[in-house]
Amino acid sequence: MEERIVIAGFGGQGVMAIGQLLTYAGMIEDKNVSWLPSYGPEMRGGTANCSVIISKEPVGSPVVINSTTAIVMNRPSLDKFEPSLDKDGRLFINSSLISKKAERDDIEVYYIPANEIASELGNPRVANMIMLGAYVEAAKTVKIESILEGFTKVFGEKRAHLLPINKEALEKGAEVVREQIKVRV
Repeated sequence: MEERIVIAGFGGQGVMAIGQLLTYAGMIEDKNVSWLPSYGPEMRGGTANCSVIISKEPVGSPVVINSTTAIVMNRPSLDKFEPSLDKDGRLFINSSLISKKAERDDIEVYYIPANEIASELGNPRVANMIMLGAYVEAAKTVKIESILEGFTKVFGEKRAHLLPINKEALEKGAEVVREQIKVRV
């Protein structure tokens, strides 16, 4: 098993945090992992993406050219990363900010209204955690418990008080995926 994930969006949408949380969760579960961040040239509000590899085998290179999964938070990221997904790969689209539908029919697509759900939860900053919860539910690469265990490693003890809202956001994302899977069956 080797999962090659690209997470992409504008700076400030928490794409690096998703990548770091997945990486820590993989380490907690004794898997081989890599995390490779990439930033656009803009100072603020520019593009940001990262690649995460989670594998049972050693990771030879952190560079992801073709991904098994793409989590996209904005339209430019969808346009850039949908074509490089493997056949039968998974695409998670933040449908709150992206009205365009996926063009490919040889992949699994999940439309997650992350920003809307985050607003309903009273914290717009947890949209990334909703997307992460959706991914974890669909892919089963790591466990939600491992994500939560890695939370303070990524965000520090000073932000441990934010764990309950982030846990709720993860659960909401997972719920959206479960509903979409039910509709497909």
